[in-house]
Amino acid sequence: MPTFVFSTDRPTDLDVDVLVLPVFEGPEAGPGVKDVKGIDLLALFSAAGSKGKRGESLLVPNTGDKALRAKAVLLVGVGERSDADPDVCRRAIGRVAHQLAKRKTAATTLPQIVSSKEQVDAVQATVEGVLLGSYRFDRYKSKKDGDASRLGKVTILGAGKADAKASKEAIRRGQVIAESQMWARDLVNTPALDLPPAELAKAAQAMAKEVGITSKVWTEPELKKGGFGGVLGVGQGSIRPPRLIELRYSGGGKGAPIALTGKGIAFDSGGLSIKDATGMEWMKSDMGGAASILGTMRAIALLKPKVNVIAAIPSAENMPSGSAIRPGDVLKHRGGTTSEVLNTDAEGRLVLADSLAFLAEKKPRVIIDTATLTGACMIALGTDIWGAMGNDRELIRDVLAAGDAAGEPGWELPMHEPYRKLIDSDIADIKNIGKRYGGAITAAMFLREFVGDVPWVHLDIAGPAFAERAGDYWPKGATGSPVRALVGYVLSKADGARTS
Repeated sequence: MPTFVFSTDRPTDLDVDVLVLPVFEGPEAGPGVKDVKGIDLLALFSAAGSKGKRGESLLVPNTGDKALRAKAVLLVGVGERSDADPDVCRRAIGRVAHQLAKRKTAATTLPQIVSSKEQVDAVQATVEGVLLGSYRFDRYKSKKDGDASRLGKVTILGAGKADAKASKEAIRRGQVIAESQMWARDLVNTPALDLPPAELAKAAQAMAKEVGITSKVWTEPELKKGGFGGVLGVGQGSIRPPRLIELRYSGGGKGAPIALTGKGIAFDSGGLSIKDATGMEWMKSDMGGAASILGTMRAIALLKPKVNVIAAIPSAENMPSGSAIRPGDVLKHRGGTTSEVLNTDAEGRLVLADSLAFLAEKKPRVIIDTATLTGACMIALGTDIWGAMGNDRELIRDVLAAGDAAGEPGWELPMHEPYRKLIDSDIADIKNIGKRYGGAITAAMFLREFVGDVPWVHLDIAGPAFAERAGDYWPKGATGSPVRALVGYVLSKADGARTS
């Protein structure tokens, strides 16, 4: 990982391999561009057909400007000046991060494109963009990219009156969050053969030990004793038994904790309601919710906010076999609620039901769950936006605001009460599917049955958790979403948190 430093030096004074400078749409010079006197950077940018739109970039070698100490300048388009915000910084640097990874030193003025009020957040976003954009998962490749880890130092340049102390803390925060999100990506990208529930639990325990939080792993006999019928039911078709991962971070004294859970289906074949072959190709990612919670807990432990956080993460493999649950079976969940299983491919809600009921017993401030739960949410919101549904509008608004601030946007879907009757069962308390339409909402209504009166929000991350093509700061594969949003929410609720 590169080292990040903050400086208010002039960009032309830095002896680096590449200096990254922003260009507004027009093209219009961004911070640092006019400081370079010996090269007409804007003219070269225009001659290349670039106008400063987002996604455009041009590498200009320093072929003779002795006043410029950088070996090259990388111009990046950032769009309209009026639209500049921290996420523009994250995306702009993320798009070129793989180029930066081939060099040893870099510097950038990107955080200076935003207002002074947002500059600290832009520093954090720029650090996140460098790390997340240069991420590659090559664990299983026999030939590695030799330049992938070459970048050793990145200098983040602030304006002359920048808050150096706050900016240095923003760098640290950005590193912790990005590294935690990359670890979550690693978990999701790991083939299911190598990461069954027991191995996921071991990874969680190793992380907990490393960062100093308490952990407990519930084994199959303990799950039976504890009444976790949903986790056991989904997992009974696999020879690799289920687990429940319990983590605790104590930073807020005797205050009620924030509770987190995430769907941890290590592989989802659909069970006896089996998926087709194409639908199974990326089902190693069906534990993206669990990975996002694990990444969040890692970041929280390292950032040490004054708040208590608990997590209970259920993990199982959903496989077809002679011992698998059958359509029509009834499961008894933690707390006694029963559910009729009419489709074994609607299994995520069955394991989450147990963890939600378990967390509700702890009387937390709020409960947040994340899950790659429904294709219906992807049909409604596409692949970039997660859906938010819950029983508390203030909580929903706060989580959505955290997502917007982190560049991981969500959108609220309605809990339309007439749809509740669609999950009424003839023989059990509820059934695990409704009708074809409104599937994201009826899935959330199923989960709501297990939280009691605790404020709760469900994040359906089926779209943004796994990318079928590369984006601004992620390659094809796992994104780690919504780690940044969740960490931002938790930090905002800590004692002494910034309110601006």
